[in-house]
Amino acid sequence: MEAIIGRDEEKKILGQMLVSKEAELIAIYGRRRVGKTFLVRNFYHKQMVFEFTGVHEASLAQQLAGFSEALQGAMKAPLPPAPPTNWMQAFSFLSDYLKTRIAKEPVVVLLDELPWMHTPKSGFLSAFGHWWNTWASRQSLLKVVICGSAASWMIGNIINNRGGLHNRVSQRIRLLPFTLGESERYLLSRGIKLDHYQLLQLYMAMGGIPQYLKQVNKGESTAQIIDKLCFSKNGLLKAEFDNLYRSLFAHADYHEAIVRVLSKKAKGLSRAEVIDACGFTTGGWTSHLFEELEESGFISQYIPFEKTARDSIYKLTDEYSLFYLKFLENAKATGTGTWLKLSAGQSYNSWSGFAFEAVCQKHVLQIKQALGIAGVYTEASGWRYIPKKGETGVQIDLLVDRQDHCINLCEMKFAADEFVINKKYAGELDTKIKVFKEQAKTKKTVFPTMITTYGAKKNIYYTGRIVSEVVIGDLFK
Repeated sequence: MEAIIGRDEEKKILGQMLVSKEAELIAIYGRRRVGKTFLVRNFYHKQMVFEFTGVHEASLAQQLAGFSEALQGAMKAPLPPAPPTNWMQAFSFLSDYLKTRIAKEPVVVLLDELPWMHTPKSGFLSAFGHWWNTWASRQSLLKVVICGSAASWMIGNIINNRGGLHNRVSQRIRLLPFTLGESERYLLSRGIKLDHYQLLQLYMAMGGIPQYLKQVNKGESTAQIIDKLCFSKNGLLKAEFDNLYRSLFAHADYHEAIVRVLSKKAKGLSRAEVIDACGFTTGGWTSHLFEELEESGFISQYIPFEKTARDSIYKLTDEYSLFYLKFLENAKATGTGTWLKLSAGQSYNSWSGFAFEAVCQKHVLQIKQALGIAGVYTEASGWRYIPKKGETGVQIDLLVDRQDHCINLCEMKFAADEFVINKKYAGELDTKIKVFKEQAKTKKTVFPTMITTYGAKKNIYYTGRIVSEVVIGDLFK
């Protein structure tokens, strides 16, 4: 079996569930290709006795036929058992099989892509709930893992279930993409070594999705990798966008509309601004769209400094979606050298700045470590001031508000070399700090902090102005 890179917290949870003295129902959710199935199969490979994966957009009869084939494989039978006529019977068949496997050691059952099993009028959820409550929950050595890429479905129908599965989930795990450091370790485990700058560029284009990173071959530069995956005729990421959203959401067009609006506003938009731009109406249906996208990891909600959730700003934080909408959707150029050509244009400059900011906001823990405040309670947020007539507006994308009465005001700048603070930028930074102090009315000490790829040049505009600095290597720790 392949080694599991990272996932330390998740492995600890799975280990605890395995040695517990009672039946466990473990719900794992996370976006497509993030590695849910890989994690379960590899961690529980010795205990796994049955596995079934739902089929996307298949009928009830097709799902049940697949379930029968999975039972055949588990039993190592020469012929498949007769397909069950409904899910109640299917779980009865599963119980009969598990009785032959449960003895003195724990056994694991994996039901993967659970949302796809719940076809209209199939009765799947009620049958599963009945099976768990009447039989499975009484088997102290049985550990059932249920997975789903549709995070909102898993939360609404399993974790927050009001029926037979109410409060039945022992442990929930939201599996997130790899961090920069985990991505580096994953590639190193496959014999692939790239410098931090190239790894950062790759991450900015497709995020820390293991299945995407798996396509990287030895000896390829980031430019070659992006050309192959995004601009070649059969590239994995060339048409991934439509498949990605449609496999997760029943009405994907609405989710895509929100993502498209946010992709055009690097600084983010309020919920009301997004709704207005999309032509939606306010209400529970719209709130559900936001919740689905947020739980699936495509957008993130940021509460501004000293504000409440009502003032939240939403940003597109899925790297691949941003990259696709910026460069792939209407791409005319294809083939070898495409990315090198695009990365020399102005569109690259605007995208790289936005993408780098998004990456930094996902690595606040690493930033805190680099600043030496890992043990200090902090709240990370952004802040913006919409000016009145004659005033100056300000946008701050990352503030690290510290319990020790200090605030790191972070400026994130992506550059291929040392970032140079010139007179113009120094003036803008001074104004930003001044407006923030005045309008936020904070009495805390503000530390201007640069987060860059290769550091900021120590010139006259840096000295006496910048207090702290974080560089690319810090983000990989």
